[in-house]
Amino acid sequence: MIHCYSWPTPNGIKIHTMLEETRLDYKVTGIDITRGDQFKPSFLKFSPNNKMPAIIDDKGPGNKPIAVFESGAILMYLAEKTGKFLPKRARDRYEVIQWLMFQMGGVGPMLGQANFFRKYCPEKIPYAIKRYTNEASRLYNVLDQRLKTHEYLANDKYSIADMAVWPWIIPYFQGVKLGDYKHLQRWYLEIEKRPAVQRGLLVLADRQAPGEEIKMDNSIKERLYGKTQRDAGKRRVAS
Repeated sequence: MIHCYSWPTPNGIKIHTMLEETRLDYKVTGIDITRGDQFKPSFLKFSPNNKMPAIIDDKGPGNKPIAVFESGAILMYLAEKTGKFLPKRARDRYEVIQWLMFQMGGVGPMLGQANFFRKYCPEKIPYAIKRYTNEASRLYNVLDQRLKTHEYLANDKYSIADMAVWPWIIPYFQGVKLGDYKHLQRWYLEIEKRPAVQRGLLVLADRQAPGEEIKMDNSIKERLYGKTQRDAGKRRVAS
């Protein structure tokens, strides 16, 4: 059994999709980031950076339980566990890994900042809005150019790289129109039709719909961006 601790954000959706694609036996526990579930000591024991998603696999390596945090690492772990969506041949494998890292180091952080400064920042900062909107556009263009000559991001085969990037292209508030990038749009719409993707989008959707604007009062903003978030790393977690 895979115990998945998650929320329907882009990083959560990628893991929900992978679990559905691989048909693994799993159970989801919602980590409501607006209520502060990510700061509970029971969660911090296996996700020390107070971020979801995280998983615990009852039957990890050596048939012993293992906890994994960071969504990219979780995708790689599940791919290796099942032998799916990550090639074994070294050249093909690193083709996938580099695009997975592109999402982890670029697409996620930059689009996350665009969403924040455009929608959730308590003050409008024109330079930051322009900076991250432009970066979102640049990253969309990198993806569009890649998909101009490739069906999928790596090896022309659907992989964990596609699963990682796809939820970040769900229209949020990044200030970029998907229709302006026809190759990226083609890829997005094709993946959207996959049954496992559709099932993954339903996970916890009754609590927050994918792409839905979070209605933030001051207490939610404080938990997500304020002192609670900054001080989380100082907390001592019992072993």
